[in-house]
Amino acid sequence: MNFEVKGEYITLGQFLKVTDWISSGGEAKFAVKELDIFVNGEKEDRRGRKLRTGDIVTINDQKYELE
Repeated sequence: MNFEVKGEYITLGQFLKVTDWISSGGEAKFAVKELDIFVNGEKEDRRGRKLRTGDIVTINDQKYELE
């Protein structure tokens, strides 16, 4: 799936919320530990990770390409 980044970046926690993996920002802390999240092929568990255009995010085998 493609995801359009509005602005310079979006944090991983915000991304999880807008893609409906979590329902509130407070859940991000736990979600990054529980979900299999990879950014550009590397395991990621920091909810504050800045995602930018061109990044590829994979969450539990669901792939997102950021535009």
